Amino acid sequence: MAQSQTEDLTLSSAWSGGASPYAMVSKKLGMWLFIVSDSLTFSALLVAYSYVRVANQDWPKPFEWASILGASIMTFCLLSSSLTMVMAVAAAQRLERKKAVVWLLATVLGGLLFILLHAREWIGLIHEGVTPFANPWGVPLFGAAFFTLTGLHMTHVTVGVLYLVVIAWGFGSARFKPEDVEVSGLYWHFVDLVWMFIFPMVYLLSAKTVA
Repeated sequence: MAQSQTEDLTLSSAWSGGASPYAMVSKKLGMWLFIVSDSLTFSALLVAYSYVRVANQDWPKPFEWASILGASIMTFCLLSSSLTMVMAVAAAQRLERKKAVVWLLATVLGGLLFILLHAREWIGLIHEGVTPFANPWGVPLFGAAFFTLTGLHMTHVTVGVLYLVVIAWGFGSARFKPEDVEVSGLYWHFVDLVWMFIFPMVYLLSAKTVA
């Protein structure tokens, strides 16, 4: 009888609500599932971009050195924000709330700089006549592919900035736990990683060649 009760307690303990049966908190598991699913979306877009680029021999190469420099600065902003995000997570785990908030806001600043620089580039391209349906260099698919890929990524960065602002406010006021900062860091690192594929494929491989 005693052995039967012990077995029942052993089987039900992991599912009784006192511990996570998946060895990680539900928020982190949910974020990982989101990252995996979103990775499939970006992978499909990158493959589609690669296909239309290779299929069109006259694919335009419009980006001059100024555009490459601007994209490089955007890359630097995101890479720097990844570093500040690491510092924010480390400070949160030590329960240093003020330091964590400062590092989170520094990450937000990096994201905002990226958005502003990217918006400035979009405005310049639109001024030159680039739209999702046409562009002055011939192949109409260039505009559609460029705005779809970079636009989706910039949307993720914008959502990430808002997300980090909420996390900074919540953790600074002791409403959120260190795990919440860590989960937001997973999202931000994912966004930065995606850009490391977009930057060389869209910009470096489409740099204007000097005649």
